[in-house]
Amino acid sequence: MKALFIALQYLLPQHLLSRSVGWLAGLYRPVWLKNALIQLFIRAFKVDMSEAEEPDPTAYPTFNAFFTRALRPGARPLAEEGILCPADGTISQIGRIQEHSLIQAKGRRYSSWSLLGGDDERAAWYRNGHFATIYLSPRDYHRVHMPVDGKLVATRYVPGQLFSVNQVTADGVEALFARNERLVCHFETPAGPMAMVLVGAMIVAGIETVWAGQVAPPPRQVEERDYLQLPEAVDLARGAEMGRFQLGSTVILLFPEGCVDWGPGLTAGGGVRLGQALGRVAG
Repeated sequence: MKALFIALQYLLPQHLLSRSVGWLAGLYRPVWLKNALIQLFIRAFKVDMSEAEEPDPTAYPTFNAFFTRALRPGARPLAEEGILCPADGTISQIGRIQEHSLIQAKGRRYSSWSLLGGDDERAAWYRNGHFATIYLSPRDYHRVHMPVDGKLVATRYVPGQLFSVNQVTADGVEALFARNERLVCHFETPAGPMAMVLVGAMIVAGIETVWAGQVAPPPRQVEERDYLQLPEAVDLARGAEMGRFQLGSTVILLFPEGCVDWGPGLTAGGGVRLGQALGRVAG
């Protein structure tokens, strides 16, 4: 069954399917259909609406508004110290980068250079560095927050495929995260340079940031933006929202060598929540 699931992803029109679902998820009418889809999703994935700022599912104007819902104040208290987990989800992998090689799954590796869209200069920053990959399931809160204070340096949108990013696909598809559509965000932080990579996936209708709005899907070409040349800097505080997914996906953090110490007990397959400490800034 796993092999069939992966084979179907190669055969399906990934972008057409994902954009069609995105169109449906953005419909305001008919209201009955929008409400039915939301209620079905809540039941299927056991979504806890008591954590939402707006707990009434019928109050959301579209399915996308429901999916990217805000949390009620205090639902995710931030750890007083350390590098924060940027999202609710599951640790797919966490650890050290070996030269330029990251673990995708047992027996599978891929390169930071390919993940960053072929950026030679910035890939060199993370040689022998540290990484954490966090998978957001459909039931999770789908806004992404800053693990540390950061000034936005640059972004690179990299077009690609739209495989699912669950563990089955991570186990079976070579260089999955470097093949899928993604947005690479580079920050200056107290821990040194940091890359946050928002990876698209099957049925993900879009990737948004708080400074640029929806940035995927744009035209099917690499798009780079230098934010240090703008008159107003984009500075985001530790714990502040930085982006969101319209349907579930994955966030990957990269730090340079010697800059962070991941906390004990964090292993592949472990559940994490926004705001908990993943580790600390070294030194």
